[in-house]
Amino acid sequence: MALLGAAFSSLLFSSAVALVQDLDDTFKDSRMEDVWLVDFYAPWCGYCKKLEPIWQEVGAELTRSQSPVRVGKMDGTAYSGVASEFGVRGYPTIKLLKGELAYNYKGPRTKDDIIEFANRVAGPAVRSLPSRQMFEHVLKRHSVLFLYVGGESPLKEKYTEVASELIVYTYFFSASEDVLPESVALHELPSVVVFKDGTYFTYDEYEDGSLSSWVNRERFQSYLPIDGFTLYELGETGKLVAIAVTDERDPTERSSRLKGLIQRVATEHRDQFNRDFQFGHMEGNDYINSLIMGEVSVPSIIILNTSNEQYFVPSEPVEDLEQLLRFFSSVLDGSAPAFGGDGIFQRIKRVAYDARSTIMSVFRSSPLLGCFLFGLPLGVISLMCYGICTAESDDDTELMKRDGFTDEEEEEGEEEEQQRLTAGAEGEEDEDAEKIEQKSPTEKKVD
Repeated sequence: MALLGAAFSSLLFSSAVALVQDLDDTFKDSRMEDVWLVDFYAPWCGYCKKLEPIWQEVGAELTRSQSPVRVGKMDGTAYSGVASEFGVRGYPTIKLLKGELAYNYKGPRTKDDIIEFANRVAGPAVRSLPSRQMFEHVLKRHSVLFLYVGGESPLKEKYTEVASELIVYTYFFSASEDVLPESVALHELPSVVVFKDGTYFTYDEYEDGSLSSWVNRERFQSYLPIDGFTLYELGETGKLVAIAVTDERDPTERSSRLKGLIQRVATEHRDQFNRDFQFGHMEGNDYINSLIMGEVSVPSIIILNTSNEQYFVPSEPVEDLEQLLRFFSSVLDGSAPAFGGDGIFQRIKRVAYDARSTIMSVFRSSPLLGCFLFGLPLGVISLMCYGICTAESDDDTELMKRDGFTDEEEEEGEEEEQQRLTAGAEGEEDEDAEKIEQKSPTEKKVD
């Protein structure tokens, strides 16, 4: 029975593998016939190996649901020319290829998220909502919903163009005015509307600038939970990210108050700050600490600029709404001091900080492994340095020996020289004595 179960599991896995095609360099010539979801991987990449079973599940699920998306994978190191043509710069890279367009997937590497991305991008850029019932159904499913209302127009053409570009992030819909509930009152048609935060906002070309920039800024709820992944997605909107750093494991009155204050700014002062700030809260300070290479207290307020890695913190603890509003205003007018940045000093500091963090994490998780990984190379380097120094010393001694300048020979030379000088002095005295003896009596008398 166990053998039968194992055989069945093996059969299921083989079927899943068969649903993910291994692609080669002929793929670029035939891909235009279908919509492809492709994983570009490298055999040595640990993250790629982690993605492999998830990728098999994605292939099986999309086939089972009769999706038009075909799933494949390509070794980017073996077919580097093809990978380069598709703009692959790291591994794994997930792309959906649809006609001439290639869409990058930047979301979480989970089966459900990847499938949702594939189905969204593979479909039409703008989906039509034919009835009020359909509109209400879609509105319940999406926390942020973009809707074009009206007939054919230059604005609709622009909307479709923007949808084709930004569909990697969110859905785009269109409808006629009679599909909307009576509570939605539009001053003019056609219009582009975003539904979120329990209300709706209308695009105004004169106040909001380009439609693409407006959609990019509005594609998130005004206030939301933030983690390491969503933080940089929020940064792509071009906004500063204002975060209440809290800890749910140790909730305090101050944590709740700071979260409430930021939520009030996001909703009650939207007109003043929405264009420049994205608001939210983050649980714990570990990620923030690693980001700023410092220590953020919990609870506290911090504003991050992910484009240049600068951050701002209040000069004193925030106690009320007015104080928080003044802090946000000071960041906008440039009077608040900025910390961090991406200058050369900060880059050097980042390298040192990352190296230290890596070493510490290794020693914390496995002290023996840490000693082996870092102690062994240091020991080898120490031995090499000792050997080099010793070799130089021996060479110098050998050279001195060759030139007759060893310590022993030097001492012997000094003794011989002393003996020669002594002998010379005695010889001179004997000579003088002989000369005196050889003088005549008359000369001696004269002396």
